Amino acid sequence: MTRRAARTAGRRRSGLAGLLIAGVPLLLALLGPLLAGEPGPRSASFTLGGGHWLGTDFVGRDVGRQILLGGQSVVLVALAATALAYAVAVPLGLAAALTHRTWLEELLMRPLDVLLAVPSLLLILLVAAVFSPGAAGLALLVALVNIPDAARIVRAAVSEAAARPAVEALRMQGETWWRTAIGYVGRSALRTFAADAGVRLTGVLYLVATAAFLGVGVEPDAADWAVMVDRNRTGLFVQPWAVVVPALLIVGLSMGGNLVVDAVLGGEGRRSEAAKRDACDGPDAPRAPDVPDAPQAPDGPDACDAPDGPDVTDMSDVADVKEGHR
Repeated sequence: MTRRAARTAGRRRSGLAGLLIAGVPLLLALLGPLLAGEPGPRSASFTLGGGHWLGTDFVGRDVGRQILLGGQSVVLVALAATALAYAVAVPLGLAAALTHRTWLEELLMRPLDVLLAVPSLLLILLVAAVFSPGAAGLALLVALVNIPDAARIVRAAVSEAAARPAVEALRMQGETWWRTAIGYVGRSALRTFAADAGVRLTGVLYLVATAAFLGVGVEPDAADWAVMVDRNRTGLFVQPWAVVVPALLIVGLSMGGNLVVDAVLGGEGRRSEAAKRDACDGPDAPRAPDVPDAPQAPDGPDACDAPDGPDVTDMSDVADVKEGHR
């Protein structure tokens, strides 16, 4: 097996492992409430057996049923908060990178810097001290504290593509701002966005779990994986499953998501490199005609030796962008 084939097989195994690891908590979060059934009679706290496969929790409830019910409040809030953060951060970052007005860029980014200076958990606790956010309110708060980071990453990732002559050509041809920003500039940073989304989901899960651990957004005795870790830690050495299982599910969702993102990004990068090699080294690659009497241009980097970059690189791609939106 060649080295390239071995790397490809390794990425596939990593992606499959990530799907399996993240799939368990996702399935429990989505299907768990349908499988939980009716609550049974309570037993003694922190006991094993008696019809309870994973034992009982600090108030005698069945741990298995609590796990089936406790995934939605963590998983769905984390996914919603990540999606909301990007829904706001991507337009802000693109607008800051594409504008030619310094005052507008400062107006968009400086308030985010102020928000970035406040610790995320402290801001959530301050708001929770005034209001009592539910699951939706917690998702909004977590999204709010993640917007500054995400907007700065978006702006940094697309700033090089936003300065290309093709962007100015699209403006002159009357293309809308959204087509220029999303179809050209945003497309150049998709891999960066995907990598950041995997890391950000991990941070959001940590923040949501910590907030739930402190009682923000959920009831003190709610069926929630993070709350289970908090409320059952006193019986860790007596009945460990009430703490270990929900903690492993939170860790598995974070680790599995990052494995999947890494596998997808690695595959995309290899495919783009292979396409570039085929275009430059293939037998059908276009060659410039020989002109013996033409003056020779000074030596410079060949197009095939240029560093990797976004797919849209020259003025001919403007037509591709326009054609793709028709």
